[in-house]
Amino acid sequence: MDAVSANSISPDRVKESLSRHVLTKGMMPMVLDMDESQGVRLHDAKTGRTFVDLFGFYASNPLGMNHPKLAEDDGFMERLMDAALNKVTNSDVMTGHMARFVDTFSRVGIPDYLPYTFFISGGALAVENALKTAFDWKVRKNHQKGYRREVGHQVLHLDQAFHGRTGYTMSLTNTADPRKTMHFPKFDWPRIMNPKVRFPLDAEEVRRVADQEQKALDQAKRYFHERKDQIAAVILEPIQGEGGDNHFRPSFLMRLKNLAHENDALLIFDEVQSGVGITGEFWAHQALGVQPDIIAFGKKTQVCGILAGTKLDEVDNHVFQETSRINSTWGGNIVDMVRFDRILEIIEEDELVPHAGQVGGHLQQRLQELQETFPAVTNARGLGLMCAFDLPSTKMRDRVKEETYEEGAIILGCGESSIRFRTPLTITKEEIDEGVDCIRRALHTVTGEPQTHVGDGAA
Repeated sequence: MDAVSANSISPDRVKESLSRHVLTKGMMPMVLDMDESQGVRLHDAKTGRTFVDLFGFYASNPLGMNHPKLAEDDGFMERLMDAALNKVTNSDVMTGHMARFVDTFSRVGIPDYLPYTFFISGGALAVENALKTAFDWKVRKNHQKGYRREVGHQVLHLDQAFHGRTGYTMSLTNTADPRKTMHFPKFDWPRIMNPKVRFPLDAEEVRRVADQEQKALDQAKRYFHERKDQIAAVILEPIQGEGGDNHFRPSFLMRLKNLAHENDALLIFDEVQSGVGITGEFWAHQALGVQPDIIAFGKKTQVCGILAGTKLDEVDNHVFQETSRINSTWGGNIVDMVRFDRILEIIEEDELVPHAGQVGGHLQQRLQELQETFPAVTNARGLGLMCAFDLPSTKMRDRVKEETYEEGAIILGCGESSIRFRTPLTITKEEIDEGVDCIRRALHTVTGEPQTHVGDGAA
């Protein structure tokens, strides 16, 4: 029997074909037209409808669909095909493609204080290897103190965190959806409260969050005391994503870093979702002014991995000095590297990081208008394009998501009752207005509250 090409499956039969072997229950009803979709407009091959993309494939699509500087770049397409024909084990074999990618990444996205790199496929596996790096470092630190056995295999983390679904990361993930970790074995690792900010950050909120921060730090201090020399790292998302788009004050992040260092632990930032420009800086921690010892990256980077700093050099033979301590067969995917190489150049050429900051400011303004118009909308917040707002219940949030889809835009939920935005960096103010107006109409349908509002984006 001849191989079946993708184009031979009609849109009407896609779900039927997939459902024979794949759980499609949680998938969107659309069948994405890979050719017709352009920029932030996703075309449904089944219905012919086009949707405004406010979810960006869960924050993984940096440029939108079929960006002309990708699709019309013959040199890039030649490199991409060359990389795609033969899958190379990057951990063992050097290629010019990988060297070109690393050069570009170094220029555009790697901070000078995080010189060590490791590549792998998958954001959770990036976090997993950040943890392994920290465990190795901590055990060697404890050997310096005189320990003869291996001590230093625990990780301090926050409530409402999402770090992945792999062996180590499931012990850290604790969002509102228990299905992500239930019935799987987990480690007894220390967890502290997350002193998230509620907006607007007025004087009363400053007092409240300062009290919460102190409680969180006191919990962390107690764990460091009770589990002396066992905690290798403190890990957190600088802005928690799936747990509810929770923001923290930079002063809290700095105090947590200082506490970690006082106890010979590393600070790890999980930037799988918050990296590559969405906050108006290349990395969220740069926008917040706190430098971690290690970051995990993924999603918009296409290829995932970690960046690590020179604090590792406090021990000999750490994982970036001794071969095969962290590794994988493919060492990341070379096709993803070639693609991200060109994406990085476009981000640089088109100044998409500052663009995200500018249009993100416009999105935040539009969300404030929604908040002023609909009493159900609260806690509008954001940094760059990484924005969100709250609704009174999970049920209402889910209904608003569904109605927004019917109105012509795709949006994401997070936490118990939040709506979050993860658009490509290329989105324009006009496209933001179009998407927010879909949400406004959905809110009117669900809440029955009036559609009248302030703003230039009114439909």
